[in-house]
Amino acid sequence: MPFEFFSATDPGRLRRNNEDSVAVDFDASLVVLADGMGGYNAGEVASNIATSFIRTELGRWLIEAAAQASDADVRRAIDICVDNANRAIFNAAHSNPQYAGMGTTLVVGVFREGRLLLGHVGDSRCYRWRDGTLTQLTRDHSLLQEQIDAGLLTKEEAALSNNKNLVTRAVGVDETVPLECHQHDLLGGDVLLMCSDGLSDMLDDEHISKVLQSSTTLESCASALIDAANQAGGKDNIAVILSRVSGQPVAGRNWWPFKR
Repeated sequence: MPFEFFSATDPGRLRRNNEDSVAVDFDASLVVLADGMGGYNAGEVASNIATSFIRTELGRWLIEAAAQASDADVRRAIDICVDNANRAIFNAAHSNPQYAGMGTTLVVGVFREGRLLLGHVGDSRCYRWRDGTLTQLTRDHSLLQEQIDAGLLTKEEAALSNNKNLVTRAVGVDETVPLECHQHDLLGGDVLLMCSDGLSDMLDDEHISKVLQSSTTLESCASALIDAANQAGGKDNIAVILSRVSGQPVAGRNWWPFKR
């Protein structure tokens, strides 16, 4: 079950610098996306540490060990690499006053035969597009999500809130961070979208679905998503990673031509 990947970032319309970072290791079928936060340039430092560290360390391990590794082994490796990245960011923040308080959200995915091992911290997201239906696979670690879960806000009210960027956990802020990790099944033709909140805050699920429905390649889809987010205001940096599972789509599906 081979996979196809495409990634892109954009500073948006209002930000001078880009604190989003993406990394793809094609040989390891590994993707990493991070949205940094902190003082001047510190968010950019945090997100780059996270993506480069995890791509290097986890990517190397996957290439060397994945053929014999169980899913449990891979999940442990993801957890260890995220913990090491967290400590690297935390230590950098405490050894350099310029980086004090920096941190980053994170989404990391390892694609295996018929399944995706997906870990995340914060409010960057992963969606699965299958048979014309968009499903959010991650659940935000944010104050708004906690209020929704507690019945204090509806999803519609949360979309209008001014507290969208208040995350309840982030990589590098504390000495340790809990990584939420789950396994999801994959079918031929599935498309996975990972994105920072610069995309998901600007576009609702219906708009994202329309872009996925009308695009013919991963590259054109990424460009269309970024353009749509900017047209909607582009209030933050935008990062996307698109992954497609090769193979025949499920019966009756003809919405995504297989071409690069």
